[in-house]
Amino acid sequence: MRLPPISRRDFIRRLRSLGWEGPLAGGKHEFMVRGAQKLPIPNPHGAGEISVGKLREILREIGVSPEEWNAAG
Repeated sequence: MRLPPISRRDFIRRLRSLGWEGPLAGGKHEFMVRGAQKLPIPNPHGAGEISVGKLREILREIGVSPEEWNAAG
């Protein structure tokens, strides 16, 4: 399944729809939580979009398939 780059705002919105809470203030990065899991949120740089590569890495880390991710949008 193809994943496009995503804005930080839409990224956070989709995580919330998947049961994540936040973003909460952290050290260098804000983070979101779901149960015992803690996920640092990438800081916005340049255009403010999260690249496809970084998005795939994050989805693997939290155990969400691209299909689940696209359905959450």
